[in-house]
Amino acid sequence: MEAYTDWVRRYVRYHQGRHPRELGEAEMTAFLSHLATERRVAASTQNQALAALLFLYREVLDTTVGWLDTMVRAKRPARVPTVLSREEARRVLEAMHGAPLLVAQVLYGAGLRLSEACALRIKDVDLDRRELVVRQGKGGRDRLTMLPESLVEPLRLQMERVRELHRRDMAAGRGHVMVPTAMTRKAPSAARDMRWQWVFPASRFYRDPLTAHWVRHHLHQTVIQRAVAAAARVAAVNKRVGCHTFRHSFATHLLEAGYDIRTVQELLGHRDVKTTMIYTHVLNRGGRGVRSPLDALEGAAAGAAAGSGEGGSSPDARRATHARLTTPVSLTPRRLIEGRALNANWRNDLKR
Repeated sequence: MEAYTDWVRRYVRYHQGRHPRELGEAEMTAFLSHLATERRVAASTQNQALAALLFLYREVLDTTVGWLDTMVRAKRPARVPTVLSREEARRVLEAMHGAPLLVAQVLYGAGLRLSEACALRIKDVDLDRRELVVRQGKGGRDRLTMLPESLVEPLRLQMERVRELHRRDMAAGRGHVMVPTAMTRKAPSAARDMRWQWVFPASRFYRDPLTAHWVRHHLHQTVIQRAVAAAARVAAVNKRVGCHTFRHSFATHLLEAGYDIRTVQELLGHRDVKTTMIYTHVLNRGGRGVRSPLDALEGAAAGAAAGSGEGGSSPDARRATHARLTTPVSLTPRRLIEGRALNANWRNDLKR
């Protein structure tokens, strides 16, 4: 709410203190376009400003706002995800311990987002079927994903620890967790049910102001974030490693192993396969892999050396090759015309 209030202040200041009731679609469009063209804000920042103004007019002033079709939208940059190699992922995980390690293993082993892993409940882990149920993921959608075989026993032990912790909490007159609002009405006892307990509970309680119950929340995301950042430093990984890097690595390594992109899409919970296709851009092996022309040159040089016997190519041959590669090419009119035609054909192929 503080962010919305700040955007409304900026909006009023931009229009020299005029009251928002005196302003309309044209003024909103001018302000939001100003953010994109002059302030050069990120697309998410402009979207936040737009949401604040829509809330102001629709909820506070009870005014209808039309579609801002002439607004200049800030461009969202296309970024290539950071992906760890298998060796790097192993080193980072080896530098972790305790509950953060198990959460990070779930991120990498099942491709979950950090919020999804922290919010896992006992009832969402099926050890027999090797499945995890992600509730209310991005976009409010549930999905089913895999549970790695190597995590079955660690998760079984973790759930036993949660069961013992919950038994002690119940004996102390506590044991509540937050449950969906509908469950509070339909099944008031669900908040103390073992099935609704967090797989990764926090170490502290807080008092719910509505019910006055002492409630245990799940492990806070910052605990995992700090642990992953510290482990990446210990492992000497020269990349910007965060919790979401494990999800990127999960998808990329599955595609490298030859799994179908539709399968990876389902496991990640992407609505559109185009979102999953970003991971094909970071692959450097497999069917979509592209071999660098430099590697081809080195391969040809190695083959020539092998074919020339134990002494390799002769000094005269090496000098001739060096002279051919380093001598400037004379750009005659004919060569210029041929080069332009080749470039034109290359551009046409790309357009197709």
